[in-house]
Amino acid sequence: MSGRMKQILQIAATYIGTVVGAGFATGREIVEFFTIHGSAGFAGILISGFLFIFIGTKLMIMAKRLGASSFDEMNLYLFGPTVSKVVNVLMLIMLFGVTGVMLSGAGALFWEQLHLPFQAGIIMTLCITYLVMKRGIEGILWTNSLIVPVMILFSVVLSVSMIDFSGGRQLFVASDFVDHWKWVVSPFAYAAFNLTLAQAVLVPLSREAKDESVIKWGGFLGGLGLTFILLNSQYVLYSVPRVLSYEIPIAEIVGGLGIAVHYIFVFVIYGEIFSTLIGNIFGLAGTLRKNVRLSNQVIILVLMAGSYLLSQVGYSELLHYLYPVFGMIALLFLVVISAKKLKD
Repeated sequence: MSGRMKQILQIAATYIGTVVGAGFATGREIVEFFTIHGSAGFAGILISGFLFIFIGTKLMIMAKRLGASSFDEMNLYLFGPTVSKVVNVLMLIMLFGVTGVMLSGAGALFWEQLHLPFQAGIIMTLCITYLVMKRGIEGILWTNSLIVPVMILFSVVLSVSMIDFSGGRQLFVASDFVDHWKWVVSPFAYAAFNLTLAQAVLVPLSREAKDESVIKWGGFLGGLGLTFILLNSQYVLYSVPRVLSYEIPIAEIVGGLGIAVHYIFVFVIYGEIFSTLIGNIFGLAGTLRKNVRLSNQVIILVLMAGSYLLSQVGYSELLHYLYPVFGMIALLFLVVISAKKLKD
């Protein structure tokens, strides 16, 4: 494989790995944004897919031309010196909060699915995180290059397994499109929220590209990959009766597919948790490094220690109040970056 193609695939894999998270793997996030709207959810995913391809690629090209190394530099360009400070603070809070939640999720996965100690899952995850962070962006590229192909394979296995169990549900039901309008809003909210957080990795990632054509192809393949996985997951969840009643919908499906698929499922969830975790810590460290007089290693250790403490006490209440506010900022981000012209 040529160095150019390898870089395109690494950018695509890192893009996919950064956007997806634990909610994606369990199916809960897809249910809330898409499956709840029935067959209209498929159309919603196509809208989100277009936004991931177009906005995600534009974000990386813009960062490349600006020479931005972190999301705060991008926000300064997008929102100006005053508003960007508010957006940056919200992003720091959310990134740190989601980091704590992901770490707690890793512990819960060890306890619930592998019957191993909760603390063992957290400590092992922190150790692996430190090793990956020592390699910087190369560590993130390598990790996602390993995890993302397994994610794609898993989504295909699940969708194929549901062909005979879909109950003959129609993939197009006219009433799903005309009875309410929320299915039109959901894809924009989903893409906006994920792209806003993903810029913590996408902005510095753009600096690694040799030229803009590598970014364009990487962004295109990454957005296409996200669309493919979303469509597969939507098909699986849409085929499950009473899917809205399950906390972890995918687990209900995997339970009947044998022990091998179960362990792939566990690996996929852990991989998606881990890819989100390292992406968040990388983005946080890059921003803090400019504002505090500490070495990168010390900043990472402090972030990991803080995340550990956060994982012990939970963060659901704070996230409950912050998510709506952050959702509005995310939609503003989507509008601003869509309207902003690329710098020559």
